[in-house]
Amino acid sequence: MKAAKGTVFKYGDNVDTDVIIPARYLNSTTGEELAKHCMEDIDKDFTKNVKEGDIIVAEKNFGCGSSREHAPLSIKCAGVSCVIAKSFARIFYRNSINIGLPIIECEEAADAINNGDVVSVDFDSGIITDETTGEKFRGQAFPEFMQKIIDSEGLINYINSSEEK
Repeated sequence: MKAAKGTVFKYGDNVDTDVIIPARYLNSTTGEELAKHCMEDIDKDFTKNVKEGDIIVAEKNFGCGSSREHAPLSIKCAGVSCVIAKSFARIFYRNSINIGLPIIECEEAADAINNGDVVSVDFDSGIITDETTGEKFRGQAFPEFMQKIIDSEGLINYINSSEEK
């Protein structure tokens, strides 16, 4: 995946992992089951409205809280193609890359993009385009090794594919 395009779901500061996937569902181990409950404590209609390829945009410290991989996995399995935020919690950032969920920090984009806008992201250049307004923003492009992990749908797949060569 070198690019993403979708409708935006916008959230504020400090969206923690317990809001992304409530603890009462942590006994579920499959991404598909977790996805059914993604964001329900902050946006009860998220799973009804999210479509494959959609994008989450948030303010500061997205993914704070616990270190479990359930949170980015539920987002990815719900169909979200990318998360853009002013900043991410460190462990959430790494967990997202490890499971192949593209995330981009860009303060200007997080401020300007609105809920419901259509946004495209070029992962090679880091360019974020709000297709609704025509505004462009420069996010952080992924280093090549991270892009390979994301393209492989996660770290385990990347390692397995590297071992096969």
